[in-house]
Amino acid sequence: MRLNDGIALRIHHARLIDGVSAEVVDDAVLEAGADGRITYAGPAALAPEAQDGVRTIDGQGGTLLPGLFDCHTHLGVASDRSLVEAALLTDPVMGVLQTAERLSRTLEAGITSARDLGGLPAGFRDAVAAGLVTGPRLQTSVGVISHTGGHADGTLPSGKDLGLDYCELADDVVGVRTAARRMLRAGADLIKICTSGGISSAHDDPDDQDLLDEEIAAVVDEARRHRERPVAAHAQGRAGVLAAIRGGVRSVEHGFGIDDEGCDLLGEKGAFLVPTLSAVFQPLDPRTTTPWRYQKKLRWNERAKENIAAAIARKVNIAVGTDAGITPHGQNLFELSCLVELGMSPMDAIRAATSGSARLLGVGDTLGTLRPGYAADVVLCTEDPLRDIAVLAAPQNLAMVAQQGVVRKLTFPDASPAAGRNP
Repeated sequence: MRLNDGIALRIHHARLIDGVSAEVVDDAVLEAGADGRITYAGPAALAPEAQDGVRTIDGQGGTLLPGLFDCHTHLGVASDRSLVEAALLTDPVMGVLQTAERLSRTLEAGITSARDLGGLPAGFRDAVAAGLVTGPRLQTSVGVISHTGGHADGTLPSGKDLGLDYCELADDVVGVRTAARRMLRAGADLIKICTSGGISSAHDDPDDQDLLDEEIAAVVDEARRHRERPVAAHAQGRAGVLAAIRGGVRSVEHGFGIDDEGCDLLGEKGAFLVPTLSAVFQPLDPRTTTPWRYQKKLRWNERAKENIAAAIARKVNIAVGTDAGITPHGQNLFELSCLVELGMSPMDAIRAATSGSARLLGVGDTLGTLRPGYAADVVLCTEDPLRDIAVLAAPQNLAMVAQQGVVRKLTFPDASPAAGRNP
């Protein structure tokens, strides 16, 4: 990855949350070498002396955090207009450039790594890795597999098909295997399936089961055969949640109908819940929302909050995802406020968005933690998120964002001698 430009980095005068420990270092220093790996992260009193030629940033009493994750995004989907408008009225070139802008905005909101679960071609992942565009490190499912009339069926009540090329419809075991192979051929890092209906889809309900048990098992087997790729399941109602976990998926997305049995199964399987609470807490305007979506959201909102709160209390594995695209892009860390409102401590919410999410994405040995040897993905918040987790949701409170030691955003004055050589 073209992420590091060979300049070492030192950040001082900041408190430090490392993403794993419950302890906070009130006066900390973080150093990263020219390779973008952390060499020191701890108390200033024990830090090595500053060296010449190192880019030094004064944290001005802010809080250092690991680069944060969004494990459920739709970066190829516009959040400021309907799918109909985006699919039928947007020039394809404009669509590509708008996606690039969303990638940049997401990174500046503190998200240094993201998992896209439908609508983002693998080329964007490769473009970020090559340094052609700026954005979070990416994993992408490329598309979504569902059955005819299921959550990923883009056919409107009028009978018109939106023609969403990232939605794969399959109605038997052979069909889902073929669909999974198409996704893998297109460069997918994981496979996304729908095991339940959805709030935003016209022809089903969250309580409906989408793919059948044998179809779920076939996709999981197909993904396993291709370098042990994971499977993520859109699963909102109880039936879809249970079917997904029993079928061997790595993560349950949404999980609004999860109950004690579902929590038990998550623990047994070592799977994750990605609650996407931003979509629950986001208000909808009945004047601009399709009737089916508005009515289903009314029915499900409180039910979802109660069930996710219970799952938080059960301490199931939770990773952070926002459903950005359905929810606004660039406001990703509002999700942490939602988790805290439902009972998670601010520290646990931060750990879920850093080391916990890194474990889900299979990168827990290199990302999500501010400790020596890890990549220097670092966010500097001007405030203390342990006092008020909501400060993270405002991008203007994030004074610095770095990826593997390269500063991508900096709003503080930088008088370091190396400043002019680091983008």
